[in-house]
Amino acid sequence: MKITDSDTIAIRQTIESQLEAFQKDDTAGAFALASPEIQAQFRNPDNFMQMVRLGYPSVYRPRSVFFEKITTIHGKITQLVLLLGPDGVPVRALYLMEKQLDTTWKINGCVLIPVEAEIN
Repeated sequence: MKITDSDTIAIRQTIESQLEAFQKDDTAGAFALASPEIQAQFRNPDNFMQMVRLGYPSVYRPRSVFFEKITTIHGKITQLVLLLGPDGVPVRALYLMEKQLDTTWKINGCVLIPVEAEIN
């Protein structure tokens, strides 16, 4: 799948909007930006927010956010984002993005890896 400049902007806006929602504890807003599959998995915004708060503190409350390149990993459009966690430890977030039928982008998962890790 070819990623256009407008796709790149839309993907970034989706992730930024979700990060802002986490900062404000806007549970419904953050959940709305997750893909239908993620929403089905967690069933409601509160379950989703609890998972992020407990399992992804660097995503929930990053000290800083730096957008890197968009790449394809195992056939999935993936936005790389460098996060500085609340503990001051940098981590790379791999946001798996999914284009919806209405052409909006939703987040279909996020994998955190150490900054030193190589991405192929």
